[in-house]
Amino acid sequence: MKRFLILFAGLLLISSLAWADGVTVSMFFATDTGPGKAIGTIAVTDTPYGALFTPDINGFTPGLHGFHVHQNADCGPKQKDGKMVPGLAAGGHYDPAGSGRHEGPYGNGHLGDLPPLYVDENGGSRLPVLAPRLKVADLKGRSLMIHAGGDNFSDHPEMLGGGGPRKACGIVR
Repeated sequence: MKRFLILFAGLLLISSLAWADGVTVSMFFATDTGPGKAIGTIAVTDTPYGALFTPDINGFTPGLHGFHVHQNADCGPKQKDGKMVPGLAAGGHYDPAGSGRHEGPYGNGHLGDLPPLYVDENGGSRLPVLAPRLKVADLKGRSLMIHAGGDNFSDHPEMLGGGGPRKACGIVR
């Protein structure tokens, strides 16, 4: 009987993962004229522990890169201070509660704060990250953004974690 229950629990887990809600987001380099070259995809699935983001992208500098859900489903450029800024039409970090704080994926700030993406020495990223406060349904009609450089999940010493420019973007449909 014990073996049957273990087998049944295992099958239930496997079937729930197979039927989990998910979406695959096509990612493109952000340029000052709009989305540029395709760089791969990021699959997002619901798990009992939050949304799991699984990248399959190439073309980045090795190291950690800031990663966020942005408010708008728009990866186009927008003008700021007289200059076109890649990906600026995506708006700010997704913050439905209006916290105004950048505290990372485990804090109480922006809901769109995600763990950073790790890029290997060949410029690829395939290591999944988990966002415990998000579900796939939260992402619909938003965008995913990858920034140059890391993110310290604080607004000090620099705003929004000190992450660099918006380097890649994808719209969640």
